[in-house]
Amino acid sequence: MSHRTLAKEAIADILRRAVLEKSLPGGAVLLEGPIATLFNSSRTPVKQALAALEAEGLVRRFSGRGLLAGTEGEPLRVSLTPEMLNLSPEGPEYPKTFAWEKFYYDFEKTVILHAVYGTAHINELALSRHYRVSRTVAGDILNRGAEMGIVSRDEKSRWFVNPLDERRFRDLYEVRWLLEPAALQTAVDEVPTEFVEGLRSRILAAGKDFPEIEGARLDELEKDLHIDLLGWTRNVEIMESLRRTHCVLVAGKHIQQAIRGMAGIDAFMGEHLEIVDAVLQRDPQLAMARLSAHLLASSRKAAERIEAFRNVSEMKAVSYLVGQ
Repeated sequence: MSHRTLAKEAIADILRRAVLEKSLPGGAVLLEGPIATLFNSSRTPVKQALAALEAEGLVRRFSGRGLLAGTEGEPLRVSLTPEMLNLSPEGPEYPKTFAWEKFYYDFEKTVILHAVYGTAHINELALSRHYRVSRTVAGDILNRGAEMGIVSRDEKSRWFVNPLDERRFRDLYEVRWLLEPAALQTAVDEVPTEFVEGLRSRILAAGKDFPEIEGARLDELEKDLHIDLLGWTRNVEIMESLRRTHCVLVAGKHIQQAIRGMAGIDAFMGEHLEIVDAVLQRDPQLAMARLSAHLLASSRKAAERIEAFRNVSEMKAVSYLVGQ
């Protein structure tokens, strides 16, 4: 049985027990992202687990985003906690860090810095040997990369690096500029105040620690705004369309770090804070205007950074990338 199947079954078992024992309130809105964060997982096994529970009649669909726990109860937007799922960090059932996560950050950085120069074939066996992991773990690394849009697989199940030149960066940011403000417009009315206040506190804390801050923490700030906050929109189709653009949320950081190190990373926290404050004011037009300005500035900076990166760097050979 694959690692991914085990993860799905473990998550499904825990959610199933919480629903049946009613420690998870009936009607609680279940979203893939928050559940994945709670389980320290990718979204794929969470999606599979929820699909299994839906087939069993333990969760149900409604007019909004996500699924509802149980068979009764009006939609209840609450923050899931380990206590609701009867999880104990010391208990054997508590999900541990998946093996692929230990290597993914290095893989992501390597692939993105090569994507600036164009595409390349990824040899899955060579990838497993490079990190000294099983083919299953290598496959999990690649699947996570596919979720982020940095790699893709063709009809013959061959993996490729998705190119990230100036043209593609511009196109991806244009998609975000067109869709994100529209998603934010309805999210402003739906998102709970405590959720937005949590975003605000994390932005302020990161601003105080900057630039002595880990790259993973910057990724979380990007996810807070561009994925989790927008995820409260009533238009789920927008979020599905935006999934293909997620690579730009992490690519800029790796390119900046390659040029100047962490001290040269753009301190975007101020722009995020302005958007979040407009959401707290329940002013959708102001929030949309600030988000649009933020995305336009990010698009311009991305093109400048790619050019700067090429001027100071050269493509290095990597054992698992073919046709570089």
